Amino acid sequence: MKNIAVIGAGTMGNGIAHTFAQSGYKVQLVDISQESLDRGMNTISKNLDRMVAKERITAIEKQQTLDNITTFTNLEEGVEYAGLVVEAATENVDLKLKIFESLDEATGDDCILATNTSSISITQIAAVTRRPELVIGMHFMNPVPIMKLVEIIRGYSTSDATTQTIMELSEKLGKVPVEVNDYPGFVANRILMPMINEAIETLYNGVAGVYEIDTVMKLGMAHPMGPLQLADFIGLDVCLSILEVMYEGFKNPKYAPCPLLVNMVRAGKYGVKSGEGFYDYKESRKADKVAAMFS
Repeated sequence: MKNIAVIGAGTMGNGIAHTFAQSGYKVQLVDISQESLDRGMNTISKNLDRMVAKERITAIEKQQTLDNITTFTNLEEGVEYAGLVVEAATENVDLKLKIFESLDEATGDDCILATNTSSISITQIAAVTRRPELVIGMHFMNPVPIMKLVEIIRGYSTSDATTQTIMELSEKLGKVPVEVNDYPGFVANRILMPMINEAIETLYNGVAGVYEIDTVMKLGMAHPMGPLQLADFIGLDVCLSILEVMYEGFKNPKYAPCPLLVNMVRAGKYGVKSGEGFYDYKESRKADKVAAMFS
């Protein structure tokens, strides 16, 4: 399995492509927008530059990583020779189902189809393919090149062989794979998102301000980032999508998104990627500073 296709050149997609390419795999990075591909490749190059500056890799290794990535705007061409496809598109159920229907038609019969979804049912995604035993969740953490964890999520029909293959592949990337079962939010977000949502509720109810809430959690609970800062980094739209999936899946009010989060997303305040969320990232290029913290 030397040819890996990655669908989506956004934050997670370009990070996944970077990680595979740096580990010596040939990567086909696919997106419908050439602009998105160019932006993704620029992000990869900048992140590699930071690694060179910190002497984690050499300039030659940077170039080898970039040379391992080929970009495509045509899905069929991009996945033609792939032994594994990792989908990293927007966290939207209908979009992912359409992508997997297309992947099922465009890839070889033995190609494993993985999704980087952070909350959507692997079983539901697998059901639109003719190979549910080869469909699996491969949930990387952001920023992908740095974070060690990969949640490996088995759908109802995912085979032992597929799971073992992806577990071993994750280890070859220098990651720590953890196998979990297919329930809304899996493990990471089932625990994390209610905490973030409660922090937003605390702000919404006027208990304390943004800085105060994050400071309590950083200094009192030894969290490297406060929950509101982390929500900005993840993307408030992503947080909202995950909470909605969990609320729909469990029908439990504890997963209902805070009205403040809903209104911020409606207003286009998504966090770092939009320049404003609970913090303002427009001044002094704060967004770049946040990204640099994790490189």
